[in-house]
Amino acid sequence: MTKQRAIVVGSGVVGLSSAVRLLEAGFQVEVWTRDLPQRTTSSIAAAIWYAFKASPAELVVRWARSTYDEFEKLARDPYSGVTMHRGVELVAVGCVDAGVQLRAGAKHLQALPRAEVPREFAAGYAMEVPVAEMPIYLDWLVKRLEHLGGHLHERRVVDFAEPLSQCALVVNCTGLASRELCHDKEVVAIRGQIVRVEKSGIDTFVLDDYDPRGLTYVIPRSKDCVLGGTVGIDREDLVPEESSTKDILARCISVEPRLKHARVLSVAVGIRPGRSSVRVEAERRGTATLIHNYGHGGAGITLSWGCAQDVAALALAATAH
Repeated sequence: MTKQRAIVVGSGVVGLSSAVRLLEAGFQVEVWTRDLPQRTTSSIAAAIWYAFKASPAELVVRWARSTYDEFEKLARDPYSGVTMHRGVELVAVGCVDAGVQLRAGAKHLQALPRAEVPREFAAGYAMEVPVAEMPIYLDWLVKRLEHLGGHLHERRVVDFAEPLSQCALVVNCTGLASRELCHDKEVVAIRGQIVRVEKSGIDTFVLDDYDPRGLTYVIPRSKDCVLGGTVGIDREDLVPEESSTKDILARCISVEPRLKHARVLSVAVGIRPGRSSVRVEAERRGTATLIHNYGHGGAGITLSWGCAQDVAALALAATAH
């Protein structure tokens, strides 16, 4: 029997994960992309499992937990770039703790005793979550795509009419570009800057989403640590700012003093595709179907497999006879 064809537009982590799930569901898949995976925003992401700037909460929790389960399996593959890391999330005094539902999906979750919580924080939680080292993980996803028979093509899409004229099922994973391609005024650029430093013996992460001075995280990887971050709404400039680098370093050193003498290896900026809610839904275009999967904010990695599973279900429903 001839396989149903699908074209996935976009090769960030959301697009590649969707393509893999479609292949596993029995589709013949091509990925069309303006930028190859290592040039997407996904490539510089700190990539810790934690939903940042994403809603609606009930769907985000389901998608995130599904993704956690998949990453836990991938962490057994030494070539995937995914590892399980223990660490701490801190909640500042006077802040509304918005992470309760999501955090419950982590393994080995435990509230820290008051004596172990830094004085300036109201609470702290120890847990184990996945971290994906993106340059390695993106290459792994491409190899998985190709092993399953998928194909990756460097091809810019300026109108979905083009892929829809060639295939009755198209999946939109274009992130920020959906603002123009879908005329979606809800899509907003969220600029993020990160600093990559020497590992300095650090093997546990620290998260502080509530720091009034700015988003703060320390995420160790195999050979370095990723420090962040910034949240620049409606900003799309990609030139790193020296002042932001200094602020990130100061905040991260305050929660992890061992970073004080760590050498800076690089600084990078990425633009997250924010939206009031993540859009995962099917849209009929004549006799064809366009499935949307975008607007993940800073949670593309965290929601990737859960959203991809929903994309596959929508695709199967659209092509059922």
